[in-house]
Amino acid sequence: MSTTTNTATTAPHSEKAALPIRSESPYQGRTAQKDNPTQVIIRQAVDFLIQQLEAGKSETLTAYLAAMARFHSYSFGNILSIARQRPTASRVAGFHAWKEIGRFVKKGEKGIQILAPMVGHRRKRDDADRNQTQENSAKPAPVLIGFRAVYVFDVAQTEGADLPEFEHSITGEVGAHRERLIDFLAQQNIALEYSENIAPALGVSYGGKIAILPGQSPAEETVTLVHELGHELLHKSERRTKTTATVRETEAEAVAFIVGQAIGLEMGRASSDYIQMYAGNAALLAESLEVIQRTSAVILDAITAEQANAQNAPESQDAIAEVA
Repeated sequence: MSTTTNTATTAPHSEKAALPIRSESPYQGRTAQKDNPTQVIIRQAVDFLIQQLEAGKSETLTAYLAAMARFHSYSFGNILSIARQRPTASRVAGFHAWKEIGRFVKKGEKGIQILAPMVGHRRKRDDADRNQTQENSAKPAPVLIGFRAVYVFDVAQTEGADLPEFEHSITGEVGAHRERLIDFLAQQNIALEYSENIAPALGVSYGGKIAILPGQSPAEETVTLVHELGHELLHKSERRTKTTATVRETEAEAVAFIVGQAIGLEMGRASSDYIQMYAGNAALLAESLEVIQRTSAVILDAITAEQANAQNAPESQDAIAEVA
């Protein structure tokens, strides 16, 4: 929780929470033909999420947040695309990438479409007029020239050699993640203290300082730390004035959910009231989900840095398909 957030008195159905909030988000308004493919995917995924939650299917939100935990190194648009097409996906790679490690896509399986960047070298117009025999040692810088659709497959759609298990996937055990998280706080110049005076709150974010209630288990304390760190990274800037207290608290909780699940903790299920804070405002929901994903990725990169290479080992370039 943050020092100015009163979650006990702010209900998801409150009039304040329902007010539309203007933002500079690229998802403000409906998708137009000029929108790039990434924006189209995000728009479709958010619309689908709203439809599902309005129909009472809150498990769709849980699937989206879980996908952010499992695929935090992917682009925001591709995360939503994977979650929408195959909510249970846990590990994806391209057809040839699976084949290289001894696994094969089962007959009849349908691929998960994502976007991969197309990178080329754009020459200046006067390049053709240059002396062709002149040696140019400086190669043209690579530039993004567009996107192409590629298909990946979840591990459940394949068969063959067993995949290695990684040490960081230990349910309920934080391992070295807690210590790395504390180191990351220090790097961000965020002080940490333990105080019984903040009870009944488990943690409080003061802006440059986090207070934690002592006596929590290592797993509980780690999740509380991530929650308050979410406030520090998201809600101590200009963006604070553009969101309601309820949205801020839920964003921090979503960050904690994603990070906790990604490091193997039992996190339960996401709140079914999440969508109601946005009163059908798809633009605000899209923006909120994106900052949640980015913040979670920053924290996960910091506390799982030593394992990142091993975790992404089965993924080739055609599978990762990062989109800026």
